[in-house]
Amino acid sequence: MATAPESHTGWTFLTNHARILAVIADNPSVRIRDIAAHCRLTERACQRIIADLEQAGYLSRTRHGRTNTYRIQEDVPLRHPAESGLTVATLLTLLARHEAPGIRPDLAPPALPHPPPDDPGGQP
Repeated sequence: MATAPESHTGWTFLTNHARILAVIADNPSVRIRDIAAHCRLTERACQRIIADLEQAGYLSRTRHGRTNTYRIQEDVPLRHPAESGLTVATLLTLLARHEAPGIRPDLAPPALPHPPPDDPGGQP
């Protein structure tokens, strides 16, 4: 697993839920301890977020002895109305492209919907 980034203060673009989902997508058998270290969260915070993701249907967990294996439900739509029509798979693909710039074009996510541009000339 990649090393954890330097500490940061202030706002960021991604929520802790998205960060944890991305770490699990990278390694479905990752330990909560490793998720916490990578995301710079406590193990308890990671457990709560994983429980949130499971309850919302984004994630399921299978126990194998002392190890959990996670399964991401990639077809589940994102929660915010501004992302309506986008799925977890789209989010993870965008994040994977950021971490691996050499990703194949056929794996690129669909274009995001944009509102039509305003008429620069205006109405007469």
